[in-house]
Amino acid sequence: MVPDAPAEMTAEDRSAVLGTGGVGVLSLSTDGSDAPHAVPVSYGFDPVEEVFYFRLSTRPGSTKGEVDGRSASVVVHGDDGDGHWSVVARGTLVSTDEASVSNESLAGLDRVNIPLVDAFDAPIEEITFAFVRLDPDSLTGLRVD
Repeated sequence: MVPDAPAEMTAEDRSAVLGTGGVGVLSLSTDGSDAPHAVPVSYGFDPVEEVFYFRLSTRPGSTKGEVDGRSASVVVHGDDGDGHWSVVARGTLVSTDEASVSNESLAGLDRVNIPLVDAFDAPIEEITFAFVRLDPDSLTGLRVD
């Protein structure tokens, strides 16, 4: 049996599979010929504004470096019983502390649920976090039933 061809997801379909938060892979741009810095992350998704929020650790010596203003993409995928799906968002990360986005971010953070995933080698209480937002230039989703 040949699988169905992938079908483009609507905004409503994307919002349904993303929910208000979950886990995906965030890829950050790098200089020159270096591969993108990709890390598993928990995210919050605001379906009203169609933006993603991330709680990223800011530990000294982090290999991801400064994230504010960096080009990034996030990939989220899954199988919901009706088939396999994937959502890809591309854009620039912006600190939620920046004055120009802070009011929008406060409203958006009220609409999301960023899971707290403990993937660190220190107690979570000792880790500092920064909140950043990805307002996608491109947001696409595909489904294969």
